[in-house]
Amino acid sequence: MNKTILITGSNRGIGLELCRQLHERGEHVIATCRHASDALKALGVEIIEDVEVSDTESLATLSKTLGHRKLDWLINNAGIAGGLGLNDINVEAIEDFKRMYEVNSLGPLLTTHMLLSHFTQGSKVGIITSRMGSMADNDSGGSYAYRMSKAAVNAAGKSLSIDLKPQGIAVGILHPGYVRTDMTGHNGLMDTDESARGLIARMDELTLENSGSFWHSNGELLPW
Repeated sequence: MNKTILITGSNRGIGLELCRQLHERGEHVIATCRHASDALKALGVEIIEDVEVSDTESLATLSKTLGHRKLDWLINNAGIAGGLGLNDINVEAIEDFKRMYEVNSLGPLLTTHMLLSHFTQGSKVGIITSRMGSMADNDSGGSYAYRMSKAAVNAAGKSLSIDLKPQGIAVGILHPGYVRTDMTGHNGLMDTDESARGLIARMDELTLENSGSFWHSNGELLPW
């Protein structure tokens, strides 16, 4: 039976490729974004625009738009990047920190919470995070805002996995890899198609038994 899968941040990059691959394998994809790109429109998936993951009113509207439909998967992909090294931290930078936290950390938590009524036993939640949120894996420092925002969403994902387990909902905390996208300035070790294939495989393998784990898209279990 085809799954109904909602993906946030779908207009480009990894989100767009997730939509493409899942649509091609026959799933019903609901792509959400602030503004749909031409590339997203060309896929032929269902698109819901004007979705801001850090805004509860926007998410409430999204839930209302979904009506009584149930979601098999929610993939929290929307996010923003930025460096902010030690020498970049000043009064003006505080707003950049806050915005990154709102989108990268609160966004997946708020989206999951606001769409809870659309889940059922067996539903799955994926949170696209980064190994840069790992404490043990940090051997280069810097990137304070991004690292902190991803560490925070990792904590949220772990708690969600515990709180949602009694409802039969599994949560995967997923690192896409170092992917060549606009977000990375097209630097990276893999392209979006390889990353998306790995992320989809991790979602396929996600169960209540491994819920709350921190995975690389290639299947490697990552340290916290």
